Amino acid sequence: MILGCIADDFTGAGDIASILTGAGMRTSLVTNLRDIGNADGDAVVVALKTRSIAPDLAVAQSLAAVRALQAAGARQIYFKYCSTFDSTPQGNIGPVADALMRELKTDRTIICPAFPANGRTVYQGHLFVGDVLLAESGMRHHPITPMVDSDIRRWLAPQSTHKIGHVPLAIVREGAAAITTALVAAGAGLIVIDATSDSDLRAIGAATSAYPLLTGGSALAMALPANYRDAGLIRMMTPASMPCDGPAIILAGSCSVATNRQVAAYRAGHPSLAIDAAALLSGAPVLEQADAFAIAHANAAPLIYSTIAADDVAAGRGDADFAVASSLIENVMAMLAQRAIARGARRIIVAGGETSGAVIEAVQPGQLVVGAEIAPGVPILHGRGVCYALKSGNFGDDDFFETALAMMEGKA
Repeated sequence: MILGCIADDFTGAGDIASILTGAGMRTSLVTNLRDIGNADGDAVVVALKTRSIAPDLAVAQSLAAVRALQAAGARQIYFKYCSTFDSTPQGNIGPVADALMRELKTDRTIICPAFPANGRTVYQGHLFVGDVLLAESGMRHHPITPMVDSDIRRWLAPQSTHKIGHVPLAIVREGAAAITTALVAAGAGLIVIDATSDSDLRAIGAATSAYPLLTGGSALAMALPANYRDAGLIRMMTPASMPCDGPAIILAGSCSVATNRQVAAYRAGHPSLAIDAAALLSGAPVLEQADAFAIAHANAAPLIYSTIAADDVAAGRGDADFAVASSLIENVMAMLAQRAIARGARRIIVAGGETSGAVIEAVQPGQLVVGAEIAPGVPILHGRGVCYALKSGNFGDDDFFETALAMMEGKA
């Protein structure tokens, strides 16, 4: 192992694994620390579920992961978080970054959430989603981590014990040598760095090739395999192709704008069932009803979803029942996936980071081999004869579900 990646959610793990694989690096994804020692890859990605848990728990789990990765030989560590910097004012990005710096005995690292291919760019320390500031995008309505400040420096400062620095785009455009000098001159522990294009990320990656710890969204990882090839550590690899031909089920728990569009597009021509949160809270047999629907339409790739509009998310965020219902829905989705696989389902598509985490924790797929990319940041994952697609809420085109089904079957 050369690179060890710690992802703070399951869709994020698939995201960075896809980037590394696409850049020619042999990559494995694990969902349990005990699988790290047997993982077969130049890069090993550990999928945690630490994005929205208590900061002390997130730190403890991340430290356990980095110690296991180092014990398995990792030379460089990458802490991966969402390209929309999903966090609360208390964490968990800052506390985890601080703890990893202490563990790796380094006094400097970068903060680089930019993912230009998906419209996430950083300019003057501010994060944009497409052509709008983060705090003016749909992320302001996120049910768990509403992002109400676009200035990454300002958002990060209360989370970390380190001074927050900044490297502007003008310096990034001067190239790797200028970036290296600016990072030292910043005199800070956590340094937000601007990037609006893939070429910016490649320059940043080259400038930080010797850093023991990098932090960012997944896109920066595209620059790392070239560093390792230049050092003679790896050769160019081709993504594995292992199609899964069999029944499918789609489970959508994200309330993002993109997932709402994808659900609307798919349900127009396919069997679909909405989870009734009120019925779930009342104790109605929602799981049994949804499972019966899945059985009845097992050969038609049914969609079972719980998406709601952004305004409803914003209105319900402070309601105690809303949080309870969200947790219950995750459990229902996880159990539906378990039951579908037990009946022979071989293609599992999940939309939403928290929902994906619940599903993977339930099915325990072991080491996942990273295959072809369905959409930027969303690969096919292969484990124990089943193909998975774990989609972050805002990723993918409107026809994502159709495309994923076809690619998993080897037809696209």
